[in-house]
Amino acid sequence: MTNNEFSANTFINGEYQPNSALNPLAFSGFAHFSAMQVREGKVRGIDLHLTRLRKASQKLFNNALSDQQIRTYIRDAIRESPLDCSLTITLYSSHGEFTAQSMDTLPQVLVRTSAPSNGPVGPLHLTAIKHQRPMPDIKHVGEIGKTFYLHRAIEKGFDDAVFVDEQTRISEGTIWNLAFWDGHAIIWPKAPMLQGTMMSMLQRQLTKLQIPQRTVELKLTDLAILSGAAVMNSWTPGVSVKGIDSTVFTDSDTLNALLHNAYQYEPLEEV
Repeated sequence: MTNNEFSANTFINGEYQPNSALNPLAFSGFAHFSAMQVREGKVRGIDLHLTRLRKASQKLFNNALSDQQIRTYIRDAIRESPLDCSLTITLYSSHGEFTAQSMDTLPQVLVRTSAPSNGPVGPLHLTAIKHQRPMPDIKHVGEIGKTFYLHRAIEKGFDDAVFVDEQTRISEGTIWNLAFWDGHAIIWPKAPMLQGTMMSMLQRQLTKLQIPQRTVELKLTDLAILSGAAVMNSWTPGVSVKGIDSTVFTDSDTLNALLHNAYQYEPLEEV
């Protein structure tokens, strides 16, 4: 049998697994994705998800599927799922990682649905950890650091971690964007990070509601003069943060209420 004729086999805990199109995807790290919550068969911020996927595909694969094709894949998955669900769409190269062939290719599309989620109740107590995600502007797969530092935070008695970069700037959480409150305006950290779709939805609705916002470089020493903090991701527009390390926030619920209110103005849309 030549190498070209070789049929790969997969085993889990010693048990043979029949080959399928999904087997080559196991632990594949050259891919990007977007996650969303589907409610009543509709999605908030679909334009933001499409823009994210298109830009990331161009950067990773020098190629991108049309927005309409991506919509079709998402719509087909929603049609076969409960009206309320979580949906993740992953774009990957059929040539896998560690290959030159992955450089200029049209990505393949994997869509998965699962039970709906609204995120944790909170409030959360976070700890700051020095870490910078590689290619932070892309929501890519295989990021071992996010889970590793979540575990380290829990071992130290916290709920999760906040990342601080090489310039000691606060950037993001393990799977969260961050927002802060000074009693008058919402403050977004300025540092290399992923611009989450939830973060973008909230920012545009807060602008329409004329809620003051600003983006500044924040360091841990700046937190003492702030009164509130919250985290957000595709699950939820906000979870109150009661503290970061020894800093305690006394008015995170006000910030959290503003974020949840803004989210309600983002319309649910047909895909």
